[in-house]
Amino acid sequence: MNEMMMPKPKKKKVVHFNQVKPVTNHIFNLLFLIISLLCLLPIVFVFMISISSEASLAVNGYRLIPETFSLLAYKFLWNERSMLFNALKVSVFVTFVGTMLGVFLTTTMGYVLSRPGYRLKTFFSYVVFIPMIFNGGMAANYVIVANVLGFRNNILALILPLAVNSFNVIICKTFFKTTIPDALIESAKIDGASQLRIFAQIVLPISKPVVATIGLFLAFNYWNDWFQSSLYISDRNLISLQALLNNILMNIQYLANNPSAGLSLVQYKNQMPSESVRMAIAIVIAVPIACVYPFLQKHFISGLTVGAIKG
Repeated sequence: MNEMMMPKPKKKKVVHFNQVKPVTNHIFNLLFLIISLLCLLPIVFVFMISISSEASLAVNGYRLIPETFSLLAYKFLWNERSMLFNALKVSVFVTFVGTMLGVFLTTTMGYVLSRPGYRLKTFFSYVVFIPMIFNGGMAANYVIVANVLGFRNNILALILPLAVNSFNVIICKTFFKTTIPDALIESAKIDGASQLRIFAQIVLPISKPVVATIGLFLAFNYWNDWFQSSLYISDRNLISLQALLNNILMNIQYLANNPSAGLSLVQYKNQMPSESVRMAIAIVIAVPIACVYPFLQKHFISGLTVGAIKG
């Protein structure tokens, strides 16, 4: 009876540190939504300009909702499809091969430099770091690639110069040094595994975030690069999509020098949709690589934050 009359003990309120209030959470969600729309707006704006008529652009300028719609810009690019598709194949090949080669070289170099027992670690760390501050310049780079290596009008001129980047190597080195336990490597050595086997079967499977991050960096660089092609490539069968579109964008006379572009050039000579074509070219370049990012976003963010958190 006495036990029933005794007051029940009050439950202690659990305090959650760094707890976000519902109102604050809604404000953050609204803020992120606005920022996302602001990031998306330029792409939508460029696309709407690309489907605007030249007459409408001349009279009204750039508008989010054009007064008169026209697909003449995309029709112009479609009439150059044989040349564009050939350049697209070059860009896809260079991006794929270059990304695979770059990921292999960057991760292996970063792994070697992250091992404390490697005797030349300090020397090669300086070799990797110094080019981030000083480099030989464009003239020296051109002489090495075009004259010494003989890569002029060679597909390798579009792949090898961009395969390894000092910044990417440092990211890999930091990731391997802070994430891969030394005890794991030592235990594999005791079991008789070689360094190549340790790297391929132990290190790489647990390093997907940094591999995805480096792969995304390299894919962006290869896909968006037009400068290497403008320097070393004069054969139109080896020109990349970005270099071709840049030539169309900067100098319409480039089409006149290519027999495959002659008919369409005559057709659009008097009504060349210059402004809308520029925006259509931007869409053609940006959309394919933008479609790849969502598949790598999770690993990309993990690869960046892991190195940042652990220093």
